[in-house]
Amino acid sequence: MTKYKFKLQKLLDMKIKEEEASKLEYTKAQNDKKALEDNIKQLDSNYQRYSNIENCEDIISQKIRFNYLYSITKTIEECKDMLVEKEQRVLEAKDDFIEKQINRKSLETLKENKFMKLKKEEDRKEQIENDEFALYAYVRNKKKIS
Repeated sequence: MTKYKFKLQKLLDMKIKEEEASKLEYTKAQNDKKALEDNIKQLDSNYQRYSNIENCEDIISQKIRFNYLYSITKTIEECKDMLVEKEQRVLEAKDDFIEKQINRKSLETLKENKFMKLKKEEDRKEQIENDEFALYAYVRNKKKIS
């Protein structure tokens, strides 16, 4: 079989690299979102731990605790706003990754189809050649017998 050379191989290689870069970006966006979710859980846990204001504490301690809880609440709200943005970024990265994957797969399918077409053509030529050899052998044997 002759060596098959796909004319669009460089383009396919470029699409593969783009897909890998998009995959890394998607993974990074997911990791950022996960880290932010973990941060929100940690802040919620801190809020729950310090939200029990006991009556036996003095006024200054209660005021400090109240300010701390207010700070945690504001931070949680900011993190939730950031989480919405991160979720949007994850969706965009996922869509981009899927688009790049489709582009790569379409080129790979084209490459496979062209290869199969070439292989069928070579098989057909080989079959014709084998048929000719068989016909020559038959004619030779027929002449020897007669």
